[in-house]
Amino acid sequence: MKTRITELLGIRYPLVQAGMSWASSHAALPLAVSKAGGLGVIAAGPMYPDALREAIREVKAGTDAPFAVNVPLYNKNSATYLDILEAEGVKVIIASQGGPKAHLKRFHDRGVKWLHVVTSPEHAAKAAEAGVDGLVVVGAEAGGHPPAHEVGILVVLRAVVKAVHLPIIAGGGVADGYGIAALLALGADAVQLGTRFLMTPEANVHASYKTAVQQAGLADTAMVGKASLPIRMLRNAFATEYEAAYKSGKPVEELNALFGTRTLKDAALDGNVEWGKTEAGQSAGLIDDIVPAAELVERLMRELKAAQQDLNGKLA
Repeated sequence: MKTRITELLGIRYPLVQAGMSWASSHAALPLAVSKAGGLGVIAAGPMYPDALREAIREVKAGTDAPFAVNVPLYNKNSATYLDILEAEGVKVIIASQGGPKAHLKRFHDRGVKWLHVVTSPEHAAKAAEAGVDGLVVVGAEAGGHPPAHEVGILVVLRAVVKAVHLPIIAGGGVADGYGIAALLALGADAVQLGTRFLMTPEANVHASYKTAVQQAGLADTAMVGKASLPIRMLRNAFATEYEAAYKSGKPVEELNALFGTRTLKDAALDGNVEWGKTEAGQSAGLIDDIVPAAELVERLMRELKAAQQDLNGKLA
């Protein structure tokens, strides 16, 4: 399949595994996805520098296929991460939560492709003006850090497509090939899936986390942390506690203090899915199995072909 993203990055399929803290903060999941023809993404956010170097080297040793590293620019270690990416010869960077302009010349001079995560046409235009090579557009359905404006990907994607002319990866609410087909039809050049790839043996999260996601229904996620940097997570005891405090009008300082009492690590590594930040997208309600990453990539591509054939039949 050829799209602007597959040609820009040199990948076989217009499919990206989202960078997910802990779940893809290692080599196994990104390596499996890249070997299967998608773009695997190492999530640098929670990693120690030596662990990031080791993961990059392990992926490079395991495949010649392209992969990326996600760097949240607000992270206190972001400068160190970028130095490591430069030293290790990483060819694709996906950056989020910060401005790209100060970094682009440094990496463009080395032939690196810089993709930037945006959630609105305004942010997309700024990133395009700065000179990024492509965009990752995220809607409110997504797990992790979706946009605070809570606008879904169907609307956000179309707005961004009309605002800029860069290659676009779109994500949020997608768990199968039919969802991929929908976003490609709306103008995306590739589609990013996070929660679906969380539900693979290669994703490095606690079994209790995966069980909670597998059991979730369509309405079992919540936007938590609206007073600061919101996340989408499974509706659990912590989410209920925060929502009650938010609705009661607690001061921002109290809300932020409450938000900081729990972490993603609590759920992802320790298995505390009731009180940890059990991040997951709305697509959790569409997922009912755990599938090896390479097998999942091939299934998604078969479903995409089936969706295309279904649509061709309807439009004939």
